Amino acid sequence: MLSKTTEYALRAVTCLASQAACGNTPSSADEVAGITQIPRRYLHRVMQSLAHADLVESRCGSHGGYSLARPASAISILDVVESVEPLGRIFSCPLNLETHTSLCPLHAELDRAYAATQQAFGKVSIADLLNSTSPIVPLCDSL
Repeated sequence: MLSKTTEYALRAVTCLASQAACGNTPSSADEVAGITQIPRRYLHRVMQSLAHADLVESRCGSHGGYSLARPASAISILDVVESVEPLGRIFSCPLNLETHTSLCPLHAELDRAYAATQQAFGKVSIADLLNSTSPIVPLCDSL
């Protein structure tokens, strides 16, 4: 359901949040690419989208790199998803059929699923992911 670009964006933001929690900010592109296993060239594109959405900041220079533009507790999964590839809602017939003055049962059900996904993603912050009680830590090979 989520594209590779969206997956990469979620990894990158989670990585930056984790690095910030450890006091390691900003993080270089090489650090983020290594931790997240995002190809370096693709990472640049993802970070541009995140910066455009005011989720990530970048600084040039020897002490430069990427950091979150706001606290991880103020960034939801939905914020990240919407920054790179917004979830499509269905408000009218995709086929432009004149007789479909409202959504048909198929498209109404699909739109309900999209709405539920948006709601679920909006309830979970990046900080929630990092503060989870799960023994599995995001982006780490836990033993």
